[in-house]
Amino acid sequence: MTDMLSDNVTETHADLFSKFDPLIQMRENLLASGVTDPFGLVMERVLSPTVAMCNGRETILLGTYNYMGMTFDPDVIEAGKQALDDFGSGTTGSRVLNGTYAGHKAVEEALCEFYGMDHAMVFSTGYQANLGIISTIAGKGDYIVLDIDSHASIWDGCKMGDAEVVPFKHNDIEAMEKRLRRIPEGAGKLVILEGVYSMLGDIAPLKEMIAVAKKYGAMVLVDEAHSMGFIGPNGRGVAEDQDCLEDVDFVIGTFSKSVGTVGGFCVSNHPKFEIMRLVCRPYVFTASLPPSVVATACTSIRKLMNAGDKRAHLWENSRTLHKGLREAGFELGTNEPQSAIISVIMPDLERGAAMWEALLHEGLYVNLARPPATPANMTLLRCSLCAEHSAEQVEQIIGMFTRAGKTVGII
Repeated sequence: MTDMLSDNVTETHADLFSKFDPLIQMRENLLASGVTDPFGLVMERVLSPTVAMCNGRETILLGTYNYMGMTFDPDVIEAGKQALDDFGSGTTGSRVLNGTYAGHKAVEEALCEFYGMDHAMVFSTGYQANLGIISTIAGKGDYIVLDIDSHASIWDGCKMGDAEVVPFKHNDIEAMEKRLRRIPEGAGKLVILEGVYSMLGDIAPLKEMIAVAKKYGAMVLVDEAHSMGFIGPNGRGVAEDQDCLEDVDFVIGTFSKSVGTVGGFCVSNHPKFEIMRLVCRPYVFTASLPPSVVATACTSIRKLMNAGDKRAHLWENSRTLHKGLREAGFELGTNEPQSAIISVIMPDLERGAAMWEALLHEGLYVNLARPPATPANMTLLRCSLCAEHSAEQVEQIIGMFTRAGKTVGII
């Protein structure tokens, strides 16, 4: 009898992995064509913010989000080493229990100073910052109006929070207003936007969008992950650059881009914001960042306050690369350089992967971005410039793209 029951269970048991079969097949087809796995690259040694050893050869890094090149800053590294000596390797606890050290308070104070805001809350990752803040402030009965191209962490925060989610066409102010107009009177409303959208590197018309949001009584959250440190007179992001930062209720950011380490944060001027430390589950139920990480982040943020020359050089790199790739015949994600991200549009995944590999053979690493992460099912080679890329390196990169593009038949 027992054996019969076991057989029946075996026959009806569903393979929980079957839902991934199309993706498994796509990956197998890609690897069968002889292409190196573009999602399995190992960096054997990192030599600087712009160069690493990959597959035994020196490779220029153009896909790391290390926008301000802070990962090898001597002061940042020294702060991390000192914190390791003084506080050990980790906190082994949540921020609301034993996981708040002097460094956690110091980095939150640095963020408040950087943004000129009253409150800052640091999470263990940028993903958790979006997950935690969005799911906590917008719940059942509330409405979230967001750009269709929003980051996965934003969508996951919406899903976890159980609010009614209303997406609108990318960067379309009129479509956003149409959605807001339909929301019932008196309902809680949160509009979520990004300063820089990470796939194409385009910026949002935040000033106009925020004005519309406020017209309908909505609170506004702006994710400045890809603009902090670089865009705006003081590096506070697109909202600062468009002179509307004071109208933003919540700014979300990350330490894993311009700051050069790992972690996430939210800054706000809302008078009740501190209650979030007790009600935000991804904050309460996660171990806090190691002391060495918050020490490096704090030092980096304070240095970014006075990084005007670095910002100017990064803009110069962005303009040069955009112009060079366009003149070489590549199709780019934006007509003009709008950020440190320049996306090169590929005809399809197969040729995109071949181009990625050809660039790697040239000694250049870029990101291969594919559906469903990309808008409109595009395959992209995503270039992330760094303030530490020299003018000579940028010219080298243009030459590498040109040679690889001709080899693969893209241009």
